[in-house]
Amino acid sequence: MEDYSLVVRKPCFGLPTACPSCLPVYFYLKFAGIPFKLDYNLTYPDSDKIPYVESGEYVAYNNEKGGVIETLKEDGIVDLDTEFHSVPEWIPMNAMVNSWLADAIKYELWVGTDGTSAQSIYCSDLPWPIGKILFLKQVYNVKKQLGITKDNAEEMEEQIYKKASIAFGALSSRLVDQMFLYENRPSSLDAVFLSQALITLQALPETSILRSKLLEHENLVGYANRTKMSLLDAGASSSVPNFHADPSSSAPRKGPSNWRSKPNTKTKREKTKEEDFKRRAKYVFIAQLVSVVLFVTLMDQTDGFEVEDDDEGFDYNE
Repeated sequence: MEDYSLVVRKPCFGLPTACPSCLPVYFYLKFAGIPFKLDYNLTYPDSDKIPYVESGEYVAYNNEKGGVIETLKEDGIVDLDTEFHSVPEWIPMNAMVNSWLADAIKYELWVGTDGTSAQSIYCSDLPWPIGKILFLKQVYNVKKQLGITKDNAEEMEEQIYKKASIAFGALSSRLVDQMFLYENRPSSLDAVFLSQALITLQALPETSILRSKLLEHENLVGYANRTKMSLLDAGASSSVPNFHADPSSSAPRKGPSNWRSKPNTKTKREKTKEEDFKRRAKYVFIAQLVSVVLFVTLMDQTDGFEVEDDDEGFDYNE
């Protein structure tokens, strides 16, 4: 069996990672029963390549082919969803989870709350002012992605929470008292929603509107806590139940023949190291630039003060 590594953002809030992009991949591999080593990248919080799965020279990045899970399916590594594509509700349910709920969590992390959760997940290991600059940059990006402006902020917030409520209601009706959302077998939808539910319950503050809406559905909260206990609280060494109905479609397999790169070309991992070095140099430059600007600003303020001569009128020869 191939040796796999999953690279994610750091653990926090009692989760192996509280990053909404990383945690679904973690649970997907757990559901698939694929052994993997968990590695953490603490340096590049704004990288859209994280998370990624690597094995030898093979790398599946988050910003390729629709994400890591879709890449693992397309490359023939593991596909938990083959039996669900014909289910009528499958596509709209996926759309609600991956769009409406994903937008709601993104909104709460960066805009709808004070931002402490987002800073803990993404920026806490970076020196200030780099962490602060990247945080403000991401707030701007999220508002732009969600189409939020000063004029429509309240309206957009209302729409985001309304869609989230609809999604929670649909998921609750779908789950009822089952172990998983479809046919009592885990799927990528379970991996994504389980991650969203746990981040909402454990990473968002108690004042979170999204958290309060999720708590209205006891079966969804029970589903999240029950699955968390079986996959996380039982310990990393515990075995994951075999949920595969069709081993040929879900068992880990060797990838396609083009996994290996040509001898004269750089592998994805080598390119990643080069890009990481360039990104690190960029951060160092930004930190130095900000430091210089702050220093010059303070010096200008100091030069503007006139020092009064407190000794005026005194004769030291007296």
